[in-house]
Amino acid sequence: CDSPAAARLVTSRPDPDPVPEWARASRTGDLAAFEALFRHLQPFLLRMARQYADDATAADAVQETFARLWERRDRIDPDRSVRALLAQSVRNRLLNANRNASNRQALLDAQGHTADAPARPDDIAHHASLAERLRALLQALPERQQVAITLTRFEGLSHSEAAVAMDCSARTVNNHIVRGLRTLRERLLALDPDAL
Repeated sequence: CDSPAAARLVTSRPDPDPVPEWARASRTGDLAAFEALFRHLQPFLLRMARQYADDATAADAVQETFARLWERRDRIDPDRSVRALLAQSVRNRLLNANRNASNRQALLDAQGHTADAPARPDDIAHHASLAERLRALLQALPERQQVAITLTRFEGLSHSEAAVAMDCSARTVNNHIVRGLRTLRERLLALDPDAL
């Protein structure tokens, strides 16, 4: 072990990946470790995000993903790839945003509106009323169904990501979503048969 060749082998080993250690420290609220994690992974995530969106949208998605990670830092699992988790979160966020934009445009087209033409006031009032009723109905669901729907439908998490956040399997998340959406649909139709 004292040979010069062995010494060169020991000193030539690459440094260990600092991400798991930063993730571990971030989990306990260490802001400096979180900032190091951000500085280290942001360039990679931006390059990846630009495959799905323009520069500004990609930067926003990366920023929002890190903000969500900080909010949920106590759930960081340093034994899993934080890099992969963040990449998947950014990708899902951008794909969901693209899908939502397409859905919005399709809805506008179906209603005879264009993106440049404002909606009629009665349409706006109807949609606002419907959104308010949906919020109230969502809050009346059992907590796990409410959380599963909120994470996947409104916050853009995949079923797998929601499963991590809810500490259950992706299949369980899916079951909560199916039951919750069925209940929402039934209750909304009971209030207003023309709602859907």
